[in-house]
Amino acid sequence: MKKESMRKETKMNHYEAAREKYRLAGVDTEAVIEKMMKIPVSLHCWQGDDVTGFDHDGPLTGGIQTTGNYPGKAKTPEQLMQDMEEAMSLMPGKKKLNLHASYAIFEKGEFADRDKLEPKHFRKWVDFAKKHHVGIDFNPTFFSHDKVKDGLTLTSPDEETRKFWIEHGKACIRISEYFAKETGVPCVMNIWIGDGYKDIPADRMGPRMRYKDSIEQIIAEPHDPKLVKPCVESKVFGIGVESYTAGSAEFTLTFAATHENVLPLMDNGHYHPTEVVSDKIPALLCYFPEIALHITRPVRWDSDHVVLFDDETKEMAKEIVRCDAIDRVHMALDYFDAGINRISAWTVGFRSWQKALLSALCTPNAELKKLQDENRLTELMVMQEELKTFPFGDVWTKYCEECGVPADKNWFAEVERYEKEVLLNR
Repeated sequence: MKKESMRKETKMNHYEAAREKYRLAGVDTEAVIEKMMKIPVSLHCWQGDDVTGFDHDGPLTGGIQTTGNYPGKAKTPEQLMQDMEEAMSLMPGKKKLNLHASYAIFEKGEFADRDKLEPKHFRKWVDFAKKHHVGIDFNPTFFSHDKVKDGLTLTSPDEETRKFWIEHGKACIRISEYFAKETGVPCVMNIWIGDGYKDIPADRMGPRMRYKDSIEQIIAEPHDPKLVKPCVESKVFGIGVESYTAGSAEFTLTFAATHENVLPLMDNGHYHPTEVVSDKIPALLCYFPEIALHITRPVRWDSDHVVLFDDETKEMAKEIVRCDAIDRVHMALDYFDAGINRISAWTVGFRSWQKALLSALCTPNAELKKLQDENRLTELMVMQEELKTFPFGDVWTKYCEECGVPADKNWFAEVERYEKEVLLNR
């Protein structure tokens, strides 16, 4: 007991020293921690089962791919929810739940195709959300289905195919509003398609005009814009659509800009290697009242690796905070690694984004902006470099303690226990 008390006292001394250092730099770490606890981050269900979902038995299609076969994959809704609960218990901060339409839960003997999905097929997810006091975000699933014709959905020249997927999008609008009404939290509903061509197309405009018309029909489905926030997400290319992607950044940004109450959603894996989303965030915030993010880690391209506390992750968080846009940016994680323990993947990624946000809030941004505006660029560089060695880790420890989760790698012991007792027995 004496040793434990001494450790706690040492930790507190470390935090108090860090708190004072930040105070001298103009940062109130207590206010930062309080603010952090109110920032929702959407946790994606598809890390737990490699994007398989529950409405089909076939393989992933439409540019989606996972690699690895780590044991313990969730195979039922109950297992997936259990795994999410385990991961959430190791994450500090406020959460939302992010679902794909393919995670509909049907009663025994029941099935509805994606164009016929109803709120009742997601009732158990609402129960789960209420249990954990979280909101729900939603994504229509325009992939892994036999009605993806020739690799196309909302852009298909086949009217029957396109109508099916439009009806799916409309159903998802209705389900999104159901989520918002039940949880009391607005639902961000994101439209992403993998439509495109492997080789050089003869018509680039036609598919995009059909896509434009399709999205317009979907968002015309009656809904309360305060409850449902439709988004459009871009992509550079995907597997099998290397030469042309209908939903390019130029297309989706322009669509969002020209349609009321539609948000642009940027995934930081969906751009050319030399582009960074951190620079795009303040550009979009000049024009959009709200934007949405899918936070992942590209390696070479959109490979959806687990989010780390790396430079671009830090820069994205910095821009959100610098722009005073925490209430204007909807943040969601989006990665899926089947090569490592999936609970650990969830936990590392969520904690890494939390670290990035906390680090950004511990930055004296007003002072740095003042140095820039006064052209004191030498001093600005010096200050930015000095901040890199500030005792941020002690603030992180305090934040985790306030949230009731482990601050250091001791959380991994719980993951190992869960793997041994639960995952390896599936």
